[in-house]
Amino acid sequence: MVLRLYNTLTRTTEELLVHAGHVKIYCCGPTTYDFPHAGHARAALVPDILVRRLRDSGLEVTYVRNITDVDDKILARAAQNGEPPLALSERMARIYQEQMALVGCEPPTHEPRVSENIGEICALIQRLIANDSAYVIDMPGGKRDVYFAVRKFDGYGKLSRRRIDELRVAARVPEGENKRDPLDFALWKGAAAEDWGWDSPWGRGRPGWHIECSAMSERYLGHGFDVHAGGMDLIFPHHENEIAQSEAACPDCGPFAKLWIHNGFVNVDKEKMSKSLGNFVTVNDVLARNDCEGFRWFLLGAHYRGPLQFDSEILSDGRVVFPGVDEAERRVDHMYAALLRVRALAATSAAPAKKTDAALASQATLIANAVESACAALDDDLNTPLSLAALGELTSIGNELCDLAHKRRKDAAFLGSAAELARQVEAAILRVASLLGLMRASASDYQARTRARRLKLRGLSEEAVAARVDARVAARLAKDFAESDRIRAELAAVGISLRDGSDVTEWSVEQ
Repeated sequence: MVLRLYNTLTRTTEELLVHAGHVKIYCCGPTTYDFPHAGHARAALVPDILVRRLRDSGLEVTYVRNITDVDDKILARAAQNGEPPLALSERMARIYQEQMALVGCEPPTHEPRVSENIGEICALIQRLIANDSAYVIDMPGGKRDVYFAVRKFDGYGKLSRRRIDELRVAARVPEGENKRDPLDFALWKGAAAEDWGWDSPWGRGRPGWHIECSAMSERYLGHGFDVHAGGMDLIFPHHENEIAQSEAACPDCGPFAKLWIHNGFVNVDKEKMSKSLGNFVTVNDVLARNDCEGFRWFLLGAHYRGPLQFDSEILSDGRVVFPGVDEAERRVDHMYAALLRVRALAATSAAPAKKTDAALASQATLIANAVESACAALDDDLNTPLSLAALGELTSIGNELCDLAHKRRKDAAFLGSAAELARQVEAAILRVASLLGLMRASASDYQARTRARRLKLRGLSEEAVAARVDARVAARLAKDFAESDRIRAELAAVGISLRDGSDVTEWSVEQ
């Protein structure tokens, strides 16, 4: 496997060089003061896809995603709620973890929290002070702040392509700060004895945002790890400052991280989704209407580096819907339905023909090509849209195979050969789906949970719908076709679709 990623640092697509079969990845996780939104889900999904692909190739992966549980936003929200800051953060962190798991993101190898790494943070700051990359400022009330001296680091701006002189023009010193240069940023902020904080060599206080990730990544991955991931909005100043303080603390250690990958924004009405703009859609909002796998398919449908448009509509009955996620969920429906058909064919016990049928031979080639295309797409800068297309091709192959088998159902030898091929299709579908974090449920469980949710959204019960379907079946048997058509129309009006078979009528609930 040769996997290539677009490196924000060099602005080129580069091969991920693997040493001793082990890849080390760090991702900036959430600041846990509120419910996660769709943008958080996208940021978690990108490294999840990378980790899945690497592990599928037999590589060992250490994946670290932090929890920022020390932040002024947490303090402010906790004060509003009347609860301790770490209690708020713990509650929101748990919700974040649960929801990312629902969206199909596997748990990281390590999930460090800032509050549990204060010692490592202080040790890193002390190294920066010792080599004159940081300085201490005495503040009123006996408080002491520590700042990073940006101009002492020659490479500042190399990730974001910003020049120090240009930054200096726009920089200012906020009221209450007494730093030497407007560009310098806080490593430690002093706090009064009664304030939320921790003891340190500079007195009571809290760490700055940027130093936290440098300390935690160094603790769990060491200096010079393979991939650093995060949202595009973190390139400057957060990731730029991470590079500066980490490389300044160890000037002879080489690059802080080898490859930097950044996912694009989730946009609402062409604006970046964010809590500060108040235009965010929470994961709760989406999962109240849509299946978690439909949401994941939607997030995978655009290349991770590009923007993702997230639209909503209000229907005449007042319901809020997400058209893009609805369409993605229909595709997941189709995928599971195809898998059920393929499995039924695969269970056929007839012996295969001694000579391979030409039609089946061509399909075997298509199966292999689709799997190869899916893997190649992921190896080319995690191109999930192309991998989804390959998965769609496999479900089409499966359906075509089942249609062909039905037409030749009286040919036992052909059915045996088709069943053998169906097992290959099933394995291929599940392999590609696993790479994408899809099809985590059985087909029957998926259909049951989506049916239950859709019925609930429409204010219907399964028992009531089943009773009307039974009434229609009875009308058909009695050859009362007018009544049969009337019930079908009645059910269609509330989103129930019917499919009449030779001896049974199946029903499903529309989005």
